[in-house]
Amino acid sequence: MKSPIIHLTGVHKYYGDYHALRGIDLDIAEGEFFSLLGPSGCGKTTLLRTIAGFEDVSDGTLLLDGKDMEGVAPNRRPTNMVFQSYAIFPHLSVAQNVGFGLRRSSMSKEAKARAVGEALEMVGLGGYGNRAAHALSGGQRQRVALARALILKPRVLLLDEPLSALDKKLREQMQNELRRLQRQVGITFILVTHDQEEALIMSDRIAVMFEGEIAQLADPQTLYRRPATRRVAEFIGMMTFLPATVRGQEVEVAGLGRAEVEAEQCPGGLSDGDAHAGIRPELLSILFPGEETTRRVAEGVVEELTYYGDMTYYDVRLEGCERPVTISMKNMPGRPVLERGAPARVAWDARSLVIFG
Repeated sequence: MKSPIIHLTGVHKYYGDYHALRGIDLDIAEGEFFSLLGPSGCGKTTLLRTIAGFEDVSDGTLLLDGKDMEGVAPNRRPTNMVFQSYAIFPHLSVAQNVGFGLRRSSMSKEAKARAVGEALEMVGLGGYGNRAAHALSGGQRQRVALARALILKPRVLLLDEPLSALDKKLREQMQNELRRLQRQVGITFILVTHDQEEALIMSDRIAVMFEGEIAQLADPQTLYRRPATRRVAEFIGMMTFLPATVRGQEVEVAGLGRAEVEAEQCPGGLSDGDAHAGIRPELLSILFPGEETTRRVAEGVVEELTYYGDMTYYDVRLEGCERPVTISMKNMPGRPVLERGAPARVAWDARSLVIFG
């Protein structure tokens, strides 16, 4: 990792008796797109506001660009923040909103106008400067908020769930736009979100938080494929958990059978006894008539299916298993869709399992 622009050591935050942040140790690199991900109330927004300076550190150390931030006001930090509500001034024009942070700058009027124009071009709103802010769409308001934050040239841009108010299609568009923008400006972005898919799509690294603590810090691929705990696995995407029994390097999985596993598949360590085997829907597949495979095969029956257009999700109850496994299958021309009650041959690999003790 590049040298950290943000360094937190043993950071705690208390609100009276409530312990909101519990000993956060975290380094965030220069130029990184970093996400704080977790359910409501996990402490992610508190941590973001602490970095911004809107909340004081109760205990511990916070360094920004190598400097201790104790007692440093938000406007004296090398950060800027885009709020969930965007905080756009409806009575001002787009240009006035974007240039609001420059009002006390010693820059000339011409230089300010040039900076506003460049910021609007950067976010795809060139030519929108004279428009009324109240007449903008949700996506346009979000771009104005980004331009206003970036015009001050912060070292770190803090994003507090900026896409949560947008509809699905626009949100997906803005996810790509934010990632492109971060690469263009080259500064550190820190995103707070409760949307797992959003974090996986946009981030270089993700910190998953529960109850004021970081449960796992990893790149998106590691987080998804090798979750550190069952709670992380349940929060990130979809995973089926099957009862299992561990004996040495072997695991007996209900409905699937016996397989050898490696240490990296067992985040809590491999010890004899009862466990659960987790597997993602896309790592299982249904063999249709005429299909052969070199993978392991289990037998089951389709209990339920959900059609999504490009994908169908099947819930298949395997022989000898009390709960169904979920399997995602790409809908291809000529491939049939199985009906409820149909027999299903399920192909799987031992390497796809994650074992939780």
